[in-house]
Order: sequence, then C-alpha cells, then structure tokens
Amino acid sequence: MKARNVFLGVALGMFGLAPVAAISQSVGQDLKDAGHDTAKGTKTAAKDTAHGTKVAADKTADGTKTVAHDTAHGTSVAAHKTAEGTKTAAHDTAHGSKVVAHKTAEGTKTAAHDTAHGTDVAVHKTGDAGKTVGKDTAHGTKKAVHTIDGKPESDTNQPR
Repeated sequence: MKARNVFLGVALGMFGLAPVAAISQSVGQDLKDAGHDTAKGTKTAAKDTAHGTKVAADKTADGTKTVAHDTAHGTSVAAHKTAEGTKTAAHDTAHGSKVVAHKTAEGTKTAAHDTAHGTDVAVHKTGDAGKTVGKDTAHGTKKAVHTIDGKPESDTNQPR
C-alpha cells in the first residue's frame, strides 16, 4: 500500500501542478500581449499627437499671417485717416485765422472811426460848452456888476 499511496500522491501532485504551469504560460502570454498593445497604443497616440501638432502649427501660421495682414491694413487706413484729419484741421485753422484777422481788422477800423467821431463830437461839445460857459460867465459878471452898482435887475434893466 505504500507504493500505491506514493503512486497516487505523485499522480495527484502532477494534476495539481499541471494547471499552474498552464496558468503561468497563459499569464506570460497575457503580459506579452499587453506589452504589444501598449506599444501599439503609444505609437498610435504619438502619430495622432504629431498630426494634431502639425495641423495646429499650420492653423496658427495661417492665423498669424491673416492677423499680420489685417494689422498692416488697419495701420495703413489709420495713418491715411490721420493724415486727412490733420489736413482738414490745418485748413480749418487757417480759414478760422483768416476770418479772425478780417473781423479784427473790421473791428479795428470801426473802433478807430468811432473813436475819431467821438473825439470830433467831444471837441465840438467842448467848444460849445466853452462858448456857453463864456456867455454864462459874462452874463453872471454883468449881473454881479449891476448888483454892486445898485442897479436892480428888472425886465427893463437886463444885464448884458
């Protein structure tokens, strides 16, 4: 019975270890397949990333060219509009200066004329006033003389 137990133990032991060998071969294959799948996925991801980077670079270059062109055009338009505005402002300023100079000349002539007229009127008024003052002074003096001489002033005895 001893031999039989040994034989039975060996037979059962082989069946017990056989699945371990089969499982370990299956696990090794699975790891190998996983390595291949990882490599393939990495390669695909790298290709897709490279393609996406190239597309993004091309789009960025196109966008940069468009922005540069639009900026240059906008700058040119702004410079032209600024030049036109400057010319218009200079023209308007020159015209305004001419108008102011003309109005100032007219005002100066009017002021000179009015001053001359006012001076002439003042001279005449002063002369008239001088005459009136002279007449009034003479009349007052005669009246004072008559009063001193005792000649009363009446309707028939008027001072001259």
